[in-house]
Amino acid sequence: MAQNLARHSTTKTDQNVANESQNGWWMRLLMWRERYVPDKTFVVMLALIVGIAAGLAAVLLKTLIGLIAGFLTSRFIAEQGNLLYLVFPAIGILLASLYVYYIAREPISHGVTRVLYALALKKSRLKIHNMYSSLIASSVTIGFGGSVGAEGPIVFTGAAIGSNLGQAFRLTPQTLAMLVACGAAAGIAGIFKAPIAGLLFTIEVLMIDLTAGAAIPLIVASVAGATVSYVFTGYNVEFFFSQSEPFYASRIPFVVLLGVFCGFVSLYFITLVDRIEARFKRLRNRWVRFAVGGITLSILIFLMPPLYGEGFEGVTRLINGDVTGIFNNSLFYPYRDNVVAVLLFLFALGAFKVFATAATNGGGGVGGTFAPSLFVGCMTGVFFAYLFNHLGFIDPETPLSIKNFALMGMAGVMAGVMHAPLMGIFLTAEMTGGYDLFLPLLIVSASSYGICRIFTPYGIYSRRLAKRGELLTHQKDRSVLTLLKMDSVIEKDFSTVHPDMSLKDMVDIIAQSHRNLFPVTDDNGKLIGVVQLDDIRNIMFRPDLYRRMQVNRFMAIPPAKVIVGTPMEKVMKTFDDTGAWNLPVVDEDGKYVGFVSKSKIFNSYRQVLKHYTYD
Repeated sequence: MAQNLARHSTTKTDQNVANESQNGWWMRLLMWRERYVPDKTFVVMLALIVGIAAGLAAVLLKTLIGLIAGFLTSRFIAEQGNLLYLVFPAIGILLASLYVYYIAREPISHGVTRVLYALALKKSRLKIHNMYSSLIASSVTIGFGGSVGAEGPIVFTGAAIGSNLGQAFRLTPQTLAMLVACGAAAGIAGIFKAPIAGLLFTIEVLMIDLTAGAAIPLIVASVAGATVSYVFTGYNVEFFFSQSEPFYASRIPFVVLLGVFCGFVSLYFITLVDRIEARFKRLRNRWVRFAVGGITLSILIFLMPPLYGEGFEGVTRLINGDVTGIFNNSLFYPYRDNVVAVLLFLFALGAFKVFATAATNGGGGVGGTFAPSLFVGCMTGVFFAYLFNHLGFIDPETPLSIKNFALMGMAGVMAGVMHAPLMGIFLTAEMTGGYDLFLPLLIVSASSYGICRIFTPYGIYSRRLAKRGELLTHQKDRSVLTLLKMDSVIEKDFSTVHPDMSLKDMVDIIAQSHRNLFPVTDDNGKLIGVVQLDDIRNIMFRPDLYRRMQVNRFMAIPPAKVIVGTPMEKVMKTFDDTGAWNLPVVDEDGKYVGFVSKSKIFNSYRQVLKHYTYD
């Protein structure tokens, strides 16, 4: 037994020595880096590493999804419905939910929302398993038919790579936030082969301030992510598009109308996804959620096979003018040449993609809403052009281009759903190579975003946090004020006086104080007024008044009182409304606590803002 104890002690000691040796080596490396490698140079180097890693993760995720989906659906017959569509999507949700519940052991869906939350309230810190858990769960979900996108998971993965690499090097929160943004940008750039869109994603969705210091790391990461994707998957764009039909200026009124239409479709998308997922959350039993989500999704995909997975196969067909191809594998294949059937099918695909997406995530699957918004946008654009071409408003000799309007619809709905018009434009152009349609893409995106913004100030990702009051990456002034706490700005070094004190006693207190403001309290400590030095300067040097005048004669009622715990945003509004520079703070019973001043708040504001901004 003694030998066993000795052996155990020796083993434990050896392990400790090894750990200490490893930690010592790492600390020496960190010290060497701090001494010889400038911070900004080091961040660019890390941005390159993060970009390459996120690009590899994007390639891996796309490959896994393609392998799973190809294996399951390669033998499906295009001319008829396939009953296995009733099985595969539910299996995918089940496998993903089991992985999340038993292995990841924390929710990992809605990746972009979780990145926003980490930036706002977790000092940009993400867990190690976030670097791979979303890849596993989303590849199974989407490969088996879950009607969601791979972009949310890859953003979460890339952000986690950046966060954990930054944590390993003991970087500051603002530098961690930059690396999180670099990972997210590289993920978007890698999954779509769209480096500009990756950069714009961090600006418009994550709301990272594009300062001079932040631009270079973001660009490096985005380019690295896209380059890795090009190297491993070829230099072709995500969707093959050939603009065989030119765009005429006479079509601009229709483009504007499409933009307005896309704006309302975006509002429908945001609102319905939010409401359906809220209904799923009310189902406390996760097996009930799975059953409802799995059954709903499977039925929708059986009736409308283009809803399977990301739906990019149907999008590719439409942007190349093959409208009837969307009927493949469906029960409605025989009606593919009927105009009314085509319109109804396009409408149903756009309308029910929202239900399929919400059912996938609500039932336990893992995926994002980038791809669904692109899918709905494509259906919207094709439906719009197809409808006008067959209503008799358009000259049959020069109809609206189905291909062009499919691209415009993609940009429009994405701009509205994400509240990211620039990303909608460049992502669509980079994915398809449709740069010749830049003007109509700009018009549609701006119109859609403008319409959607009228009805909701938040995109689909920021909306979830905004409803809980946790959105701190948008509206920077309000965000910084939210981070400030009342306790940190209350000043308590004021000398209190009582209403029955004489002017002589008041002067004695003034002589010992370094403040020019004095709270007046009663015997119970309740605030009843204030005395400002400037208000009594004309009488404080008159000894003949010292015994005759009391504090209650010259005290003033404060313009407002601040109750302890009041949100800082409301405190600042009180300052604006009253024009005061100092306001007394009282508790719920009206007892004096201290004062809060604009100068103190401004100093704290600058410190917090500096802490969370990367220069």
